[in-house]
Amino acid sequence: MGKFLQVLTEFGLTFVPLFVAMDAVGVLPILLSVTSDMKAPERNKTVLYAVLTALILGLGFVAIGKGIFIFLGIDVSDFLIAGGVILLLLAAKDLITGKMIDAQVEVGAGMLGVVPLGTPLVVGPAVLTTLLILIDQYSLWIVVLSFVMNLTIAWALLSQANRVVAFLGQGGVRAISKVVSLFLAAIAIKMIRQGIMGGA
Repeated sequence: MGKFLQVLTEFGLTFVPLFVAMDAVGVLPILLSVTSDMKAPERNKTVLYAVLTALILGLGFVAIGKGIFIFLGIDVSDFLIAGGVILLLLAAKDLITGKMIDAQVEVGAGMLGVVPLGTPLVVGPAVLTTLLILIDQYSLWIVVLSFVMNLTIAWALLSQANRVVAFLGQGGVRAISKVVSLFLAAIAIKMIRQGIMGGA
């Protein structure tokens, strides 16, 4: 029972930061804007490409992240501070301008699922930074499970984009996205603090 509770606790501690960093709800309005001329089957195909791209990129980064650390001669404290600054800037940009990145609407429909939806929208600097930090603190399989579960939720939301936005309304989506950005900023400050304390 104690082992089960420990696994459940670790799952929660890895799931929540990834959920906040991925911000699938915040991607919804961008998805609708860049696929506005697509029919439903084509939009669903684009969403599938986006999720597959995000999955491959995330797992690949998990696999080689440690090697990158060794090759560049950096440690977790350095990455915590750098990653925290990046997350803070992304969150601040979203809170000020209303978007973390500028969607490239001119990208062709064939590649739209890869860029900008798969990356940097679904899995971008925020998620990659969070993944590398989590695999240093928790069991690898739990982090991967949390990542896959978050991608599943993102796929479910994005595949029902029209219905979700119709239910929440544009104002609701924007409000939730702002709250998520505030949480992301708080996590960024925590990462910077941990990095400074760890490197001291």
